[in-house]
Amino acid sequence: SQTYNTNAQVPDSAGTATAYLCGVKANEGTVGVSAGVTRDRCNTTKGQEVTSILRWAKDAGKAVGIVTTTRVTHATPSAAYAHSANRDWYSDGEMPPDALAGGCKDIALQLVENIPDIEVILGGGRKYMFPQNTADVEYPHEEKHQGTRLDQRNLVQAWHDKKDPSKVAKYVWNRRDMLALNLSRVDFLLGESQHPRVPPPPGLGQVLWWGGDPGGWGSWRDHLPTGGGRIDHGHHEGKAKQALHEAVELDRAIGLATRLTSTQDTLSVVTADHSHVFTFGGYTPRGNPIFGECWLGHQPRGHPGDIPTLLTVPPPPGLAPMQSDVDRKPFTSILYGNGPGYKIVAGERENVSAVDFAHANYQAQSAVPLRQETHGGEDVAVFARGPMAHLLHGVHEQNYIPHAMAYAACIGSNRAHCNAASRPAAAASVLLPFLALLILLC
Repeated sequence: SQTYNTNAQVPDSAGTATAYLCGVKANEGTVGVSAGVTRDRCNTTKGQEVTSILRWAKDAGKAVGIVTTTRVTHATPSAAYAHSANRDWYSDGEMPPDALAGGCKDIALQLVENIPDIEVILGGGRKYMFPQNTADVEYPHEEKHQGTRLDQRNLVQAWHDKKDPSKVAKYVWNRRDMLALNLSRVDFLLGESQHPRVPPPPGLGQVLWWGGDPGGWGSWRDHLPTGGGRIDHGHHEGKAKQALHEAVELDRAIGLATRLTSTQDTLSVVTADHSHVFTFGGYTPRGNPIFGECWLGHQPRGHPGDIPTLLTVPPPPGLAPMQSDVDRKPFTSILYGNGPGYKIVAGERENVSAVDFAHANYQAQSAVPLRQETHGGEDVAVFARGPMAHLLHGVHEQNYIPHAMAYAACIGSNRAHCNAASRPAAAASVLLPFLALLILLC
């Protein structure tokens, strides 16, 4: 799909999430609003709010959920439920006085109030739910994890109070409590870690299983946006190994989702909100590990150590099989167009053979120095399986995606084609890798 924002060739995640969840292109940095809203200007928001496919599904009587490895108030998941002139207004503690005076609500408050009956919410960022200076339950001595709310509200309690007393609502903040739940007896689940990037986190596949246990939730899987946002985080830090390991976790989650659902009644969609300036090149031979843990070569069965003559002198693991013909130094097969990996040593490009480029925290070399790597502007792929998956073939504007899904599921405003008497509406179970990059698209 084409990912640009209305005011940006290379998009940010807030504008793209608004496109593929709400069906409307938006300005960069704004969430759940049309392009009539200017970033940071609260007074441009009223009347420009747009609703998401999660809202359309809920209004149609379907159970819905949000699963993400980022904060649940992050730009991408927040487009499912919030309307904000600034993606960074996580709590009222991050909002400027004029926005508060203008009546704009922070994103965490909107999570609790806008669509209070979301069945499953799993992610991070719990500090935005608690009063300012409240000690965190997991990191009580770390100031950076303290609550941030100026209104002194406990939004976890507010979330619980909004539920029907006849229903069971559970809040959990750690893996142990999550595993102890009997999901067959839970109607609403809110799970928030403080910092979803602190190891060892559960894999996205396991989180998806928690959110989608078929034995416990019955038909809840009518609409579940699921996001592997740490792929994006890894790329922004120039840590390709972390980003690609997260992509593997996303792939496992997709595999789990295919086992939990049927193509007869479930439309599953996998896409990305944008790409990154991430490259893979240098004519590396097949079998050469891209990270450099070891060199496997092409070893014929029964002859360990034998290497075909084509690869008699293999490149060092992870390096391209050539040196630069300009500075005569080796380079890794993984590189970035910009980012924190730009390093000059003694006036020249760093010699990567002198560093541990196989380390998980290694920052791949970049052409332009930046503290954070940027997104890319190229199109991203959209994969679909299930009823009406053919609607997502070819190249489309990104904001076309939720309309196609809604059409398939017979939800939203365009339902003239639906005939409930002749066929059941397809369930729209959605897998959306928030802030993700799948380089298999190139």
